[in-house]
Amino acid sequence: SLASTAITCFTRGLDLRKGTEDVLCPANCPLWQFYVFGDGVYASLSSVCGAAIHSGVITNTGGAVRVQTLPGQEHYPAVNANGIQSQVLSRWASSFSVTAGTKSTALEAVGRSVSTARPSTGKRPKKTLDKKAGNKDCKADIAFLIDGSYNIGQRRFNLQKNFVGKVAVMLGIGTEGPHVGVVQASEHPKIEFYLKNFTATKEVLFAIKELGFRGGNSNTGKALKYTAQKFFSLENGARKGIPKIIVVFLDGWPSDDLEEAGIVAREFGVNVFIVSVAKPTTEELGMVQDIGFVDKAVCRNNGFFSYQMPTWFGTTKYVKPLVQKLCSHEQMLCSKTCYNSVNIGFLIDGSSSIGESNFRLVLEFVSNVAKAFEISDIGSKVAAVQFTYDQRTEFGFTDFVTKDKVLSAIHSIQYMSGGTATGDAITFTTRNVFGPVKDGPNKNFLIVLTDGQSYDDVRGPAAAAQKAGITVFSVGVAWAPLDDLKDMASEPRESHTFFTREFTGLEQMVPDIIRGICKDFLDSKQ
Repeated sequence: SLASTAITCFTRGLDLRKGTEDVLCPANCPLWQFYVFGDGVYASLSSVCGAAIHSGVITNTGGAVRVQTLPGQEHYPAVNANGIQSQVLSRWASSFSVTAGTKSTALEAVGRSVSTARPSTGKRPKKTLDKKAGNKDCKADIAFLIDGSYNIGQRRFNLQKNFVGKVAVMLGIGTEGPHVGVVQASEHPKIEFYLKNFTATKEVLFAIKELGFRGGNSNTGKALKYTAQKFFSLENGARKGIPKIIVVFLDGWPSDDLEEAGIVAREFGVNVFIVSVAKPTTEELGMVQDIGFVDKAVCRNNGFFSYQMPTWFGTTKYVKPLVQKLCSHEQMLCSKTCYNSVNIGFLIDGSSSIGESNFRLVLEFVSNVAKAFEISDIGSKVAAVQFTYDQRTEFGFTDFVTKDKVLSAIHSIQYMSGGTATGDAITFTTRNVFGPVKDGPNKNFLIVLTDGQSYDDVRGPAAAAQKAGITVFSVGVAWAPLDDLKDMASEPRESHTFFTREFTGLEQMVPDIIRGICKDFLDSKQ
């Protein structure tokens, strides 16, 4: 029969069993992830689909390929072709070549894979659907950061893969359950697969089995920082409101520093766990740069985020306790960040001394601050009030729950023009704007923007706002008296008071205000 086997992006020549085999490559394999050695004749270590694209047999839309096993070569050259850079390899035991498969084989393979994908009627299809959904009680997007360094070596690398596979099975991966991906740390980090690539345990297990050992220094810090910054984007499959977790596997100790990476991960709202295996013995401690490396990298140094296994052998009993930790989402203390867990109220002076064009600069400032935050129904929220002698709520915290809508609402605020009663305006905002959200999960901030002396007392209303749990930043322009600004600001007043002579100076303050909000947020969490 001419039926061909559907393979993955990562299947290598040495994974195929027959001398001549017809295979079907999937579409959209990430070109930069391919390992290909040689040109025309490829070392059996190479990815089959990578070699097929490299040699021009198929494109990245996938297709049928015939693979012919060949004897080993003394030398495989490096050639850049069709978007893939093949690598040099000297001497390998076996090789393969690729030619175009026939159309009929492709069709048959597609037909076959479709029919196996659906449960045949009569055999309880309901069960399959539940299995597809996965374990809905475990809410997590997880990157396994595996150790691919010379520290661990090929033999233990395979044991590590087995362990990660067992954890993946027990997690209950599925469309509505946990999603996982893998990054390999060695000299340079390599994302092996993303959260979006597979949502079934079977596929994940296959991809884990296919992982090749890279070797090199264990630059875990570099890999952790890279993973925290690059892995969890929405386009790579991260889901809104689901805890982001990196499980770092470390054999022995890292070659580089983990402290900065730990800080970056916390800033990005990622919960870092460290599984340390065969931790340094007394005689090895002299070689370890920083004995406290675990404490510096984990989300919180409270014991929950660190996990130890004495060796890579006989690790089955360690699977379940680790999975229980990964699935306890109420313990994921690092998921909340200043970007996704704050309410920011802007109190905007609309008095006649400002004038229409400067008022536009004020709105520009407001929207640049708002832009930095993750605004959504489950994230940060923004509200705005304009005041003269009167107050007008432009929009409240729950009126707009997307960033685009908030920014366009700021843009369409109409200038009132009138007097200046800042104290009354603070009281109004505390009661009407912050009142409805005071028991919510987010931390509350009020940014007061004014260009002049208030006709009423600001100290009392500001103290009441702070007592109600609102952190106040005061931003003064032009004639705003420094005493008033300091009286309104939260402690320490120096870091919560801002002033500029000209309205054009507001722009430079944006990063400092954002940093101030984040600092207060973190200080409140310690």
